[in-house]
Amino acid sequence: MALMRFRSGSERAAPIDPLVPDFLDGFSIEVMPRTAAKVDDFRAILPIGTRVYVAHIEGTSIEDMVATARRLSSDGFRVMPHFPARIIKDEAMIEDWVARYQGEAGVEDALVLAGGVASPVGKFDSSMQLLETGAFDRAGFKHLHVAGHPEGNRDIDPDGGTRNVDSAMRWKSAFNERTDAEMALVTQFAFEAGPIIEWANGVRDAGIGLPVHVGIAGPARLQTLIKFAIACGVGPSLKVLQRRAIDVGKLLLPFEPDEVVKALARHKADVPDSAITCLHLFPLGGITTAATWARARSTTEAAALTA
Repeated sequence: MALMRFRSGSERAAPIDPLVPDFLDGFSIEVMPRTAAKVDDFRAILPIGTRVYVAHIEGTSIEDMVATARRLSSDGFRVMPHFPARIIKDEAMIEDWVARYQGEAGVEDALVLAGGVASPVGKFDSSMQLLETGAFDRAGFKHLHVAGHPEGNRDIDPDGGTRNVDSAMRWKSAFNERTDAEMALVTQFAFEAGPIIEWANGVRDAGIGLPVHVGIAGPARLQTLIKFAIACGVGPSLKVLQRRAIDVGKLLLPFEPDEVVKALARHKADVPDSAITCLHLFPLGGITTAATWARARSTTEAAALTA
């Protein structure tokens, strides 16, 4: 199994696997309004046309969300805002959000998910309920992405199993047959390639034809990753980080997910019809840091490092 690779800033970077640039081309990334506000010019750090998810955290106003979406869209990016079911009160609110994103920011894509709020503010508590309202189809949204969980999700399956997430995935696959929008599974980040590949193979073997966009944590300090992993309920692969945390010196070293990405790229090259289609970056160490890491491996800059 491929594990994360840690190196100090003074250590010379290893050559990039020649399969990585093609796999990274078309990567997506996410921001929040408050982090986006710190970026002077997204065009200076991301390729034009990059899909940028706008994460909707509880307490963020829809006005800030739409303003961020409008800015990114105006700059030439493909914007995909989050629609977290548990912070949406009713049908009127989701219709209003869809209309505002579409009318004010030209948005026609959405990531539809339950959201991490323990108690729903209204009648919705799952992405399936939001999709069933028909709000996205009536607006003619072109892409509807939903969450995938390679290591399960204890919010959905408190017993640590996968019965409920598997059932939800089958429902989403069936919904894919009823919508004109293109759908995909976007996964929670994990820290080992093996379990991700095994899960994606299982998705395809179960007859679920949704493409998988694999979530990977971008460059960050080890202690930062551990904090986010615990908060987000990352499963068994968290042990990869915890084993490294035993060495106190590594807590301050930068992390780069090169080994995991290399393993995923090689899997995709070996199995071209794999459910895994592309990479989604969670910029836990900062949007500029993650974007710089990705661009260095997915553009002509990478070509010089593969020799």
